[in-house]
Amino acid sequence: MSSPGSPSDNSPTVAVILPVFNEAAHLEQSLSRLLAGHRFDEVIVVDGGSTDASVEIVCKLMTADTSGTQPVPYLIQAPRGRARQMHAGVQVATSDVLLFLHADTIPPAEAVARIREAVRVGHAWGRFDVRLSGRHFLFRVIERLMNWRSALSGIATGDQGLFVRHDVYHMLGGFAPLPLMEDIEFTSRLKWVGKPARLREPVVTSSRRWERHGVVRTVMFMWTLRLLYWLGVSPTRLARWYGRN
Repeated sequence: MSSPGSPSDNSPTVAVILPVFNEAAHLEQSLSRLLAGHRFDEVIVVDGGSTDASVEIVCKLMTADTSGTQPVPYLIQAPRGRARQMHAGVQVATSDVLLFLHADTIPPAEAVARIREAVRVGHAWGRFDVRLSGRHFLFRVIERLMNWRSALSGIATGDQGLFVRHDVYHMLGGFAPLPLMEDIEFTSRLKWVGKPARLREPVVTSSRRWERHGVVRTVMFMWTLRLLYWLGVSPTRLARWYGRN
């Protein structure tokens, strides 16, 4: 295995870091699929103090017979907050490249190979296109707009499978400890390093929030949050609004 921060020319190693908080409803299925279908060098689950069965599910998979599949998941605890949890995961990772993945997001089958290829050709960071899990035609519109927006702006959000070289992460200081918009803030700084790799094979992310709160209402709410962030509203205040919806 290559040392972190110095990717091998031939085969940089890849760690996937999953921040988790009360994800028991779908965690076993999504993590099992991740372990069975992808050849990551490290799988690091960072729990933020779940009060449901999330930790028990990870422990169950840690003790399962996984011979011939993925490495056993590594579980750590961190203070609640996606930015803090992801940063804590980086501290124990030893791989050359870090992939940050939401617990309800499934990467494409060739994710590891595509990430390695992107790094080998010189990209310091990148992200995948995204596809939403729901079947409603509006989800096709939303995901296309998300991908276009990211391609034009160079900004990536957490549900797009953000990956970055380990040394670049540390050079920039990693995720700021924000309660919301940590992905937008971090990728804004990553743009200083270079343009992101856009990997067209999409990650599939859950559409449950849109389905629970209504597609149009959720889109308008998320756009409003981002607009307010760019206008200078505190992420702490935005997180309070986000938590009420």
